[in-house]
Amino acid sequence: MIFFMKLPFVPVRVLLLLCLLPLVPACREPAPPSPPPVPVVAAEVIVRDQPVYFEAMGQTLGSQDVEIRARVEGILEAVHFREGAMVEEGALLYTIDPATVEANLAQAQGNLAQAEAALDKARRDKARLTPLWEKNAVPRQMVDDAEAAERSAAGAVETAEAAVKNMKIQLGYTKICAPISGLIGKTEVKAGNLVGRGQNTLLTTLSALDPIHVRFSISEQEYLSLSQAYPEDQRQESSAPVFELVLADGSALPGKGSVVFADRNLDPATGTLLLEASFPNPGLLVRPGQFGRVRVPVRRIPNAILVPQRAVQELQATYSVYVVGADGRAEFRPVRVGARVDNLYVIESGLQPGEKVVVEGGQKLQNHVPVAATVPPAAE
Repeated sequence: MIFFMKLPFVPVRVLLLLCLLPLVPACREPAPPSPPPVPVVAAEVIVRDQPVYFEAMGQTLGSQDVEIRARVEGILEAVHFREGAMVEEGALLYTIDPATVEANLAQAQGNLAQAEAALDKARRDKARLTPLWEKNAVPRQMVDDAEAAERSAAGAVETAEAAVKNMKIQLGYTKICAPISGLIGKTEVKAGNLVGRGQNTLLTTLSALDPIHVRFSISEQEYLSLSQAYPEDQRQESSAPVFELVLADGSALPGKGSVVFADRNLDPATGTLLLEASFPNPGLLVRPGQFGRVRVPVRRIPNAILVPQRAVQELQATYSVYVVGADGRAEFRPVRVGARVDNLYVIESGLQPGEKVVVEGGQKLQNHVPVAATVPPAAE
């Protein structure tokens, strides 16, 4: 006799699930591959003793800027210079038609001759009447009148002489010469125009370019910092501040400059103090009206750490960089930024010597992302 064991009832669905369980691992998707390294350009931080500069924007002007004006009325006859050229002191620049002034001079000379004749007659009358009065031949009143006439005639002669002198001066103004040597600008008036009527007509401007001057303004805080860096008793010594002029293309003028003028007070409207510095300009490279940065060292940082400006990211007044770690991954690093030197930032904290920072490609990075770093094509 065969005995059958009675098994508990199991639903069919459960049996199917039990049969499919060994097949589940085979149906899982494979893990995605790691993302490729992000290509970036990285550079090692710069470590050096770094002077920190005070900088201000300024505009150049000639050490002498002279406006050439017509001081006598007349028709401009000729322009004797080439616009934009160098002229020497005393060179003839303009000629104004002298005909009117010459006529006025002739009239003044005629008036002088009449006054001199009247003075001569007054003197002869006095000389003739004085002996007669001494002999009581004529009354005292006649002598007094003769003396008064002589003094009046002498005054008339002085007036006439002054008029002649004035006309000669006016005649000299018809030839306009350069008062200084320098670079002359464009002529504002051409030959054939009437000049000097009712006002001193501006003809041109002449500028002395060597040395060249730069005017700039500094804030009250900057003024105090400079005063502390260069005390008053040291400004005439070898430690006096030496200024540099950085031009618009980033190049610096070879010669060093010094302050030649400081205004007596701060402008109450802007809170700034006006300064003017003088720089040698032997090649006449700098012209009036150019803009440039005036800078002077105020302190020196030993073993300063510097990075390119484009390596630093700013967000809401906080600064950060990406550092390429030894494992080839980007590390987000907050830093404290100090002074700016040309196209570099001084990093006061957050970086160590020997570390590399990302200078290009940082916008595509996230923390701990692998990177493929290359060296910049040129030194920063």
